[in-house]
Amino acid sequence: MSNSTQERRPTPDEMPGQKLDYPASQADMALKPDSDLSNYSPANKLQGKVAFITGGDSGIGRAVAIAYALEKADVAIFYDQNDEDAQTTREEVEKRGQKCLVIKGDVRDYETCQKAIDQIIETFGKLDILVNNAAYQMVQKQPEDLSIEQFRRTLETNVFGYFYMVKAALPHLKPGNTIINTGSIVGRIGKGMLIDYAASKGAVHAMTKSLAENLAEREIRVNSVVPGPVWTPNIPATMPKEKVANYDTDGAMKRAAQPEELAPAYVFMASQDSSFVTGALLEVTGGQWSNS
Repeated sequence: MSNSTQERRPTPDEMPGQKLDYPASQADMALKPDSDLSNYSPANKLQGKVAFITGGDSGIGRAVAIAYALEKADVAIFYDQNDEDAQTTREEVEKRGQKCLVIKGDVRDYETCQKAIDQIIETFGKLDILVNNAAYQMVQKQPEDLSIEQFRRTLETNVFGYFYMVKAALPHLKPGNTIINTGSIVGRIGKGMLIDYAASKGAVHAMTKSLAENLAEREIRVNSVVPGPVWTPNIPATMPKEKVANYDTDGAMKRAAQPEELAPAYVFMASQDSSFVTGALLEVTGGQWSNS
C-alpha cells in the first residue's frame, strides 16, 4: 500500500456510502481499512510473549495482531465467521516472522472460550496477553426497533464474552501479564442509535476497573483502550448507507481512525512501558471527549 497521506488517512468525503451484509469481510470493503502498520517502528517490546486477540480477523484486531508480531510476540486470533479475513491476518503475522494460531468460535459460549484458551496453552505453553476485542453492534433508529434478541446478542458478545475469556484465561496468567479490553467512547457519552452497544461498552469500562482492582494483588494489569469512530467492516455492515458515507466527523479531527492508529495503544498496554498503569480507560478518539 502506498504511504501517501491521502491513501493512509482518508478524509470523510472519501468514505464511500457502501452497504454490506453482516458480517462483512474486510476484503469486500470499497475502501480497505489501513491495518498494515507500514509506518510503525517496532522495538521488540513484546519479545517472547504470547498474545490472544478475539475479533482478530479484521479491523482493530488485525492491526493489533500485526503490531504484536512486529514487536516479536506470537499471536493467536479468535474469530466467528470470516474465514478469508482470518487467514489474511495469519499470513500478515507470519510475514513478520511470528507464529499465528487461528481459532474459530463464538465468544458467547463459555465452553468454546475455555477450549480456545486450552488450545493456546497446548500450542504455545503459555499466555501473556489477553485482548478482548470481539464485539457486535447493529444500528436501530428507535428503541422500539431494538429487539430483545439483538439486545441479548449485543450484551452476550460484548460483556459475557469478555468475562468468559478472562475467566478461562486467569488460571494461566502470571504476575506481569496483562488483560486489555476494547471499550468505546459511546460507552462514556452514549449514542442514540446504539443503545445496546453503548450499554455494553459502559459495562466493559466498569468491568475493566473492577478487574484491575481485584487482580492487582496478583500483579496482573487490566486496562481498556477506548476507541472513537474507526473504519472497520462493522461500519458498512451495521450502519445505514447515508451514515457510512462521509464517516465520521463528530470528533475534533473530523475523520474516523484507521485501525493501525489504534494498535500502538494496545502495544503500550501490553508492554512494560505501562507497568504502572492499571484500571485505565485510554481514549483514542480523534477528539470525542467524555468530559469525565
